[in-house]
Amino acid sequence: MKKSISLVLGSGGARGYAHIGVIEVLLKEGYEIKSISGSSMGALIGALYASGKLEEFKTWVLELDLFEVLKLVDFSFEKSGMIKGDKVFDVIATMIGNINIEDLPIPYTAVATDLNTQKEVWFQRGSLLDAVRASIAIPTIFTPKEIGSQLLVDGGILNPLPTVPLLSDRTDLTIAVNLSGTALSTKALKKQKKLSTFEQKLSNFLEENLFIKKKKSINYFTILSQTIEATQSLITRYELAAHQPDLIIDIPKNICDFYDFDEAKELIAFGKDQAQKKIDAFHKIENERS
Repeated sequence: MKKSISLVLGSGGARGYAHIGVIEVLLKEGYEIKSISGSSMGALIGALYASGKLEEFKTWVLELDLFEVLKLVDFSFEKSGMIKGDKVFDVIATMIGNINIEDLPIPYTAVATDLNTQKEVWFQRGSLLDAVRASIAIPTIFTPKEIGSQLLVDGGILNPLPTVPLLSDRTDLTIAVNLSGTALSTKALKKQKKLSTFEQKLSNFLEENLFIKKKKSINYFTILSQTIEATQSLITRYELAAHQPDLIIDIPKNICDFYDFDEAKELIAFGKDQAQKKIDAFHKIENERS
């Protein structure tokens, strides 16, 4: 008999690709995903799975190289964010279509942050696309999503691993995928192919194609991503201390840079590997108890 699970998908930029690998392993192992909650990339991957479009999305991101990622960047002239995100979201909207959350085959929650009230917002009804767009709006990078009186940005700002929306679920297990896991040591990073940072790859691209030399320095993206990472790691620790899932699958916070969206293949594979190890260990403990 299949075990039913409530699945919590965390926030963490490009590391969110690892969610795809985790979901594939869970399904292979015979688990039945009965509900999903997610913040930021977790909300996006969760929406794609719930709407039956995850495989299509995976095929698309596996074809993205650095140049393709850069072509999807549409700079904004608004002060509220450097990137509109319309090009990326147009692709996602084509995949998902015009569907409401309440019409999905499983319960789904996307978490966003309302800057006006400084509170988290749970999307459990209404437009799935609006919910995802609000949840992935990284402050100062992507323009916020305005819905009525709400000014909505990335759900990971206040709740990077939203376990609470699933506490009342009647499932066998709650499994959380934490994208702010303990950093790998330098030795472990050498064993595990270290993904180069978006900043470095962008610099290399500019030098090779536009002959623009870039001085090595701490820049805006580095400061912002590291600030977000530090905040999310702290909040996640408190969240897990208060609401402990049955199983936590950790993705190290330094496995790649926050903006390495051209590294889908490696990150999906890493998610698979981490999930398989955790589930095998979990099954071993269960067998010893029985």
